[in-house]
Parts: sequence; C-alpha cells; structure tokens
Amino acid sequence: MDLGRRDLLLSAAAVVAGSSTIARGATDRPLGYAIVGLGTYGLGVIIPQFANCTHSRLAAVVSGDAAKAKRVAAEHGLPDRSVYSYATFDSIRDNPDVDIVYVCLPNSMHVEYTVRAARAGKHVMCEKPMAVSVAECETMIAACKAAGRKLMIGYRCHFEPFNLEATRLARSGAAGKIRYVRSEHGFVQRDPSVWRLKRALAGGGSLMDMGIYSLQAARYMTGEEPTAVTARESTDRRDPRFTEVEDIIEWTLEFPSGAIAGCQSMYSANQNHVLLMGDQGRIELEPATRYDGNHMWLGQDGREREIMPPPGPGKTQFAGQLDHLAQCVRSGAEPIVSGEEGLRDMRIIAAIYRSAREGRTIRLDGRA
Repeated sequence: MDLGRRDLLLSAAAVVAGSSTIARGATDRPLGYAIVGLGTYGLGVIIPQFANCTHSRLAAVVSGDAAKAKRVAAEHGLPDRSVYSYATFDSIRDNPDVDIVYVCLPNSMHVEYTVRAARAGKHVMCEKPMAVSVAECETMIAACKAAGRKLMIGYRCHFEPFNLEATRLARSGAAGKIRYVRSEHGFVQRDPSVWRLKRALAGGGSLMDMGIYSLQAARYMTGEEPTAVTARESTDRRDPRFTEVEDIIEWTLEFPSGAIAGCQSMYSANQNHVLLMGDQGRIELEPATRYDGNHMWLGQDGREREIMPPPGPGKTQFAGQLDHLAQCVRSGAEPIVSGEEGLRDMRIIAAIYRSAREGRTIRLDGRA
C-alpha cells in the first residue's frame, strides 16, 4: 500500500472538499462510530458499550464476513448502507452518519485502516498496540494530521477508576517518593492457531498484547519517561504456540528520578498485578487492569486499607474512552491518549525487543 506524501496531500484535499458532518451543523447528536473488525473485542466488548455512552453511538460496521456484518447491523437497527466490507471501506467517506472509525483489527492491519479512515475524512480510534513498528506509528500520525483528523489509541485503563485513583495517589505522594514499580500481565494463550501467535499479524507475542498494560502502568504510575531498558526473554520454542512469537519477556526500566520498574508479560501464566513502592508506603492493584472486578490497597505506617475509587469519567471504562474521543472531536482538544502516546510505547517496545535480542541495556535518552 502506498502511504507516500502525495497520498497524504490528496487525503487532506479530500477532507477540505467534503467537510465533516459536524462542520455542516449536526452538532447535537451523539457522534457515530464505525467498528472495523467484528471479532471478539469489536463485537463482544466495544459494540455493547454504546448503550453506556452519552456522546457516542454505533453508526456502521465493517467486516470481511458479510453475513455477520448484516446480522449485527440488523440487531442494532442500522440500515444496509452502514454495512461495509474491507473492499468497500473507502466509500465510508460518503456516509455522514460516521464521524469516527474504531480499528479493532490484528495489529499489522492498524496502519492501513487508520490511513484509509483518515483519507476518508474520519477521525480514528485505534486499538493498542498502535502498530507493529515505530515507522508505522509515524505514518498513522502523519496521515491523520494531513487530513486534520483526531487519532486516539484505545488505552482503556486511562478511563478505569482504580487505575485513575492509583495514579492520583502515586502522584500526590501517598506512598512517598516512588522507588519501585512492579507490573506483571499475562494469561494462558491455549490455542496455537489464534492470530496473536502469528508474527505477521501480531508483530510479536505477549509483549505486543499484555505487555502494553505492564509498560503503560509503569509510565503512568511514575509519571516519568524511562531513560533505559534491560530485557530478557524466556520462550520454549518446542511449544507449538511459540514457534513464531515470544512467551515470557521481562524488562527493567530506569527513570530519571532513580525509580526503577520491573515488568513482565507472558502467554503461559495468569497474572494481573501492579505494585508501587515508595519510601513511605505502597499502592497495590490486583487484579489491576481487568474489564471489571479490580481491587486496590494503600499501605501506610505498617497498615493496609482497601481503596474504593470514585467513579470514572464514564459509566464504564469503555464508555469513558469512546465518549472522550467524541468530546475531543467536538471541542478540538487533543485526546489524552493520542497517537503520540502510542508512538512513545512503540519506541520503548522496540528497545525492549532489541535489549532481549542483544543481551544488553538500551538507552532511551540518547546517551551512549
């Protein structure tokens, strides 16, 4: 697919020529999302969440399975013109009901559908990880900027009450000066045929899936950007699940304050845990980043108490995420988890893989 400068300029021209629905005056209705990919996440998780949204609604579906797409559209009262295949996706530019495209596809397909959505004049929500390389992330950002469209990455934990409150407590000094963060995420990936175990589709193994949660938690709990990373991998290549991608990968992040983070991702064990240690206490979440059922404790002066956070910005973390982008489109504000945030993660992920491969510490701050 040609993603060159000429195409980006043509995309920008197309947006100017066919201004968005919002610009034409439909400013009161909830903004319409097209869900691209009717797999487990898009169909089973995201689409039901529109019932919890205030500023967002389902407006279209895109799938390679025509029968499924028509069935889902009918179940949600969408007209036939709101059903697209991957081949007809570009004609979504002519659908004024669609303001935002949510890309819920395998990782290697994110760049293509983000760029195509931007060319069609639509804002974009893209699932994490943003892409499979730094270069692809940069292409996605450039395409959306050229088209004058918003780009947000689906970092749902930035809208999840326990993670929001844990971050607030950490930043307010509830545990004192932060010295150490432990962040571990994984589950048992049992089916060797799933796309997440295929390098061409996923771009990697557990790091490109559960590792995103570990990395993100280390960054938002400390409020710092890492300066160096040291990583190692442990994978049984005799296991048919791991002929192409990694199983366990662990890494240590160094931060400017002197704090360190020990992180893990895995596809052969169940873990969902974040622990922050300071010189005056601790903040612990377990489970930390599930869809629901998370728990948190604050330890101070040798005593622990369970914390119940205030409500998040939406009825659910997913609704908060969906509505946030809609509100940013309305106001012109930059999403709190923009494409640049996804790019920052991908740069660190690339360094983690490089460190594990080369067996050495990789600097992230430009120092030798």
